[in-house]
Amino acid sequence: MKNTILLPAFLLFSIVIAAQVKKMPAYPLITHDPYFSIWSFTDDLTTGSAKHWTGADQPLNGWCMVDGQNFRFMGQDAASFTATAQLKDVTVTATRTIYQYVCGPVNLQVQFTSPLLLNSWTVLTRPVSYISVTLQSNDNKIHQTQVNINVSTNLCVNKPEQEVTAKKLVTPDGLYVIKAGSVEQPVLQKKGDNLRIDWGYMYVAAPKAANTKQVIGDAQTADSTTGKALMLRTALPALKIASIPQTQFIMLGYDDIYSVQYFGKNLPPVWRSEGRTIEKELAHAAIEYKSIMKQCTAFDQQLYADAVKAGGDKYAQLCVAAYRQSVAANKILKDPDGNILFLSKENFSNGSINTVDVTYPSAPLYLLYNPDLLKGMLNGIFYYSESGKFAKPFAAHDLGTYPIANGQTYGEDMPVEESGNMIILTAAIAKAEGNANYARKHWKTLTTWVDYLEKEGFDPANQLCTDDFAGHLARNANLSVKAIVAIGCYALLAEMMHDVPVSMKYRTTALNMAKKWMTLASDGDHYSLTFSDKNTWSQKYNLVWDRVLNLHLFPAEVYNKEIKYYLTKQNTFGLPLDSRKTYTKSDWIMWTATLTNDTTAFKALTDPLYTYLTETPTRVPLSDWHETTNGKQVGFQARSVVGGYFMRMLDKTWGKKGRGK
Repeated sequence: MKNTILLPAFLLFSIVIAAQVKKMPAYPLITHDPYFSIWSFTDDLTTGSAKHWTGADQPLNGWCMVDGQNFRFMGQDAASFTATAQLKDVTVTATRTIYQYVCGPVNLQVQFTSPLLLNSWTVLTRPVSYISVTLQSNDNKIHQTQVNINVSTNLCVNKPEQEVTAKKLVTPDGLYVIKAGSVEQPVLQKKGDNLRIDWGYMYVAAPKAANTKQVIGDAQTADSTTGKALMLRTALPALKIASIPQTQFIMLGYDDIYSVQYFGKNLPPVWRSEGRTIEKELAHAAIEYKSIMKQCTAFDQQLYADAVKAGGDKYAQLCVAAYRQSVAANKILKDPDGNILFLSKENFSNGSINTVDVTYPSAPLYLLYNPDLLKGMLNGIFYYSESGKFAKPFAAHDLGTYPIANGQTYGEDMPVEESGNMIILTAAIAKAEGNANYARKHWKTLTTWVDYLEKEGFDPANQLCTDDFAGHLARNANLSVKAIVAIGCYALLAEMMHDVPVSMKYRTTALNMAKKWMTLASDGDHYSLTFSDKNTWSQKYNLVWDRVLNLHLFPAEVYNKEIKYYLTKQNTFGLPLDSRKTYTKSDWIMWTATLTNDTTAFKALTDPLYTYLTETPTRVPLSDWHETTNGKQVGFQARSVVGGYFMRMLDKTWGKKGRGK
């Protein structure tokens, strides 16, 4: 198995010609799940340590020797280096982050690929990322080069003072591998938000080649070592570099053995539950390297082109920036009956697992590319009610605190919010699949929830909604919209199941509520925050499903009046959430902007989010909650909810027939 790939001479820098994302608050490097998630919080890999999304250091160091001189291109450890590589460009695509460096007479491309291909189950669920390096002479002369990459064992501990053990292996499939993990191995013993994994094993692997060498820490010859914060080094084979680019790669993998505790049962990651082994996953990742790179390139280009068509170049860049983050804030598993679970973690909000009002904003991305994953977000919540473990007449808020999913741990229910979310998303799955089979399986539960909304949803009592950080609110007009739309969605599902009387009953209810809503929420040139408080306003982002699902519950005048008013409330970094504060939620802005067919109005509402993406002073994985006056993060980061950015694409994909709005 060879470790070096020859590329056409034009390829090294042409790979990033197609405009994608050039500036982000933080750059995704290795992104698989809430624990295996490494980012650069700086624009240049040489000016900061790689970090877990929480900000904890998980160092990756790299240097390239050129004719005897070492150029550091990754990490801050300057010892023994005579030069620092010069950054020329960075580009982010949906599945890749690509850096272009100059190391004296040699150009160096460093590419991080986490192939989260939602259209390829085997690759998506494989816990392996690539770090690729491509070298090319820039002076038409031949140069002797060698690349070294160090990976810290901080990847497999919660805190660097935890003791780790590491050993070198040569697999039957011809890979050089270093395996490392904590000595303690406290499997699923911790739960909470600001935590890293400290069980299972990380793997650094390289295709076997004559001069590949792996070293554990300072142990030049030892095959195994125990210590703290070890560096695992892979020295790739030395190459003579000329005008034809040559590529080498290493792989980073993680086997967490057990990922989540689900109602008392420890569940392995989905690839393990399907009978795959980490050794085979690494072997397949190596063998399929060129094929996977082609798949990623094609996927990235198509996603970007589709997003540009839906909302323009700036919108497309926002979607690209959101893609890997959204997917990697979830864990893919199967429940004991073999049903998919796709469980989110509330990163830096409260650490909950499988929160329904996190699923809700995340949904557009998965409805576009793989609705089975959205089912995986709903399955556990349905089970929680249908098993009798959650006996209330509305949907639960969550299944626990990550990674323990034994039942809701959030201190307060959000009955209208979560019941509405579950019904709306079930209808969206039916729309995506063209049938109501999934809804039919859960019809009794959906009926319980819709009856609750019919009684309690139109004029909500004092309670929290998904924007719980803004506090309790009674008579919330936007939450009322959610209940109305959810009742309309239930009617749509009944219609798809050919139950005409039930469909007509609930559709009539929803239409009557919509008319009454327009009267109660009317506030002159817009609609108010609550039915009680005039001279207030809020984003009515829940209306978007009326449009996207073609429910036709609210007339065009509601959409148009709100959009016109929002355009008078813009700040530099976006539209505030409502009249109470100047902060916003970027996912909701995307939904609000999707209410209009006017391209100019859509861009007016979403372009400030591009400004936020590229100019926020807060350097963390993309926050969905920020201040519209100065672009600073208010809270939350690295969350899955940015999958909501894909709402405009979903709307365009599902079409405009008979919409008239």
